[in-house]
Amino acid sequence: MRKIILFIFLFYFFFFFISVSAEEKLIPNATSGILIELNSGKIIFEKEKDKEVSIASLTKMVAQIIILEEIEKGTIKWEDMVTVSKNASDMGGSQIYLEQGEKMSVEDLMKGISVASGNDAVVAMAEFISGTEEKFVKRMNNTISKLGLKHTHFSNCTGLDEDNHYSSAYDMAMIARELILNHSEILRFSSIYEDYLRENTDRKFWLVNTNKLVSQYEGCDGLKTGHTDAAGYCLAATSKRDNIRLIGIVLGEKDSKIRNAETIDLLDYGFNNVKVNLLKEKGSIIDYLSLEKANIKNVPILLKNDLIVVDGPSNEKKIKYKIQLNYSNLPIKKKTVIGKIKAFYNKKLISEEDLIISDTIRKIDYFSLLKDQLFSLLLGNI
Repeated sequence: MRKIILFIFLFYFFFFFISVSAEEKLIPNATSGILIELNSGKIIFEKEKDKEVSIASLTKMVAQIIILEEIEKGTIKWEDMVTVSKNASDMGGSQIYLEQGEKMSVEDLMKGISVASGNDAVVAMAEFISGTEEKFVKRMNNTISKLGLKHTHFSNCTGLDEDNHYSSAYDMAMIARELILNHSEILRFSSIYEDYLRENTDRKFWLVNTNKLVSQYEGCDGLKTGHTDAAGYCLAATSKRDNIRLIGIVLGEKDSKIRNAETIDLLDYGFNNVKVNLLKEKGSIIDYLSLEKANIKNVPILLKNDLIVVDGPSNEKKIKYKIQLNYSNLPIKKKTVIGKIKAFYNKKLISEEDLIISDTIRKIDYFSLLKDQLFSLLLGNI
């Protein structure tokens, strides 16, 4: 009996020692960093996650959120042409060499921001959306407030070193999570390894992604690099394998090679140690929404993102689901979040996800309502 107890003790001691040792070796040269699972936001690894530091061009992820919000609202379009100001063309650091008075499409400017980390490109978009960079930066800080982040403040939209411009590894992870979960088109841009701007002109410009992991690491399709003297070398990386998408943030590295190598180690650690159970797939029909005086009688309620549980229970038959709906008066636009689905195991909440509707629901007018009732009467449904 003593031998069995000793064996069990040694087994758990050895397992714990190996786990701790593996974590201690992660990102040793970074000022701070974090690794999270996308859907749940669960922290897998952290190092000085709330330390406020310079984050260089990782700043641009918030600008990307705002650009994509404007695209989704329809206030700007990918084909819209932006006229470059002198202020934008004068931006130093990484750039796509915009000239004052040059016109470039929103789509190409987004490529310039996402692939080449162009400071001139992001300022051009800031001025296009908000009129001035200052007004755009104010909106960036409002976005941070809405996300409930406490360790971030921006003084510009580029990430160039400036007083009162900082963030943390945790806040950057939450910004990256917001970008991917709610504005997933970002991956169409951040996954580009090489492309061209002004392709059919004498100023053809070759874009090569500053994030080399896009071509070097399995499943990596983003997200943003950064470097300044104050920030060091920074990276927000995301990779997806099977049902698992991870986000790794590494800040304050000494050079790009160390940054990339340590980010790969961080992601490897996550994929080797995290188990994700997919409970329901994104887009699954969860229920139907039936409203009186609506143009559509039964609108499918869909899962906005995968419903997953990290390191969850093995007996999925015991998982119970609860749907909570919360929506305003008609009309309700397509893809509007109208509630949540919650998963419980032994009465403990283990996962939750937003629910959206598949179609726009409008209030039906009086005559259409009368026509529907007469039609139902003729069919004998009333």
